[in-house]
Amino acid sequence: MTPPQLIRSAHERGITTLTLDSPANRNALSAQLVGELGDALSSCAKDPAVRAVLLTHTGGTFCAGADLRSPPDPGAFVGLMRAVVELPKPVVARVTGHVRAGGLGLLGACDISAAGPGASFAFTESHLGLAPAVISMPLLPRLDPRGATRYYLTGERFDAAEAVRIGLLTAAGDDVDDTLTPVLDGLRRASPQGLAESKRLVTARVLDAFDRYAQDLVERSASLFASAEAREGMTAFLERRDPAWVW
Repeated sequence: MTPPQLIRSAHERGITTLTLDSPANRNALSAQLVGELGDALSSCAKDPAVRAVLLTHTGGTFCAGADLRSPPDPGAFVGLMRAVVELPKPVVARVTGHVRAGGLGLLGACDISAAGPGASFAFTESHLGLAPAVISMPLLPRLDPRGATRYYLTGERFDAAEAVRIGLLTAAGDDVDDTLTPVLDGLRRASPQGLAESKRLVTARVLDAFDRYAQDLVERSASLFASAEAREGMTAFLERRDPAWVW
């Protein structure tokens, strides 16, 4: 039996909306979702009718991070984040729910991002015996260093206003669609060449991070996932209990 598709696509006035549609597991990054989203982005890159991509979600979570029951290969997830950064068309994130762990890497790879008042964010990796390894490539070039240090280490949850302050989000507002209206209008008025070349300028440092660190961080991520501490952390998470190291 063919599994249901996890990415929905719609197009209107130059904007293709890609919707993460796997609410049963909080739009977690499964191998299937990563593959489908990569294919959808590739189609957008080839379609001259697409001026920009709007990335959004169903349910109360934008993306919960890696699917612990069916995780993607770390290299495949790195390829997905790089595809967002390299796409010659802007990718705009529309967030109305929670974003956790690897989902923050997907969010950070987007060029522009906005969230509503119901959004929350957390780098939960340190609580699982892991680290925000591969997602650092799109994030650290863009985040305030003090903010990154605090939230990488503590795993604290923070809101949309704080996400704007530390550079994770572009904007936050009471109505995310109102917030994004002038953004999408501006993108519709821009030329394809102007958008592509402007994006190359603002993503140069991010792509340099991928070129420099991808192999090391993929290996580090795989090593962490295979460690005894991570096994305890992920088992505790799935069993809804504290891991052994909690005081």
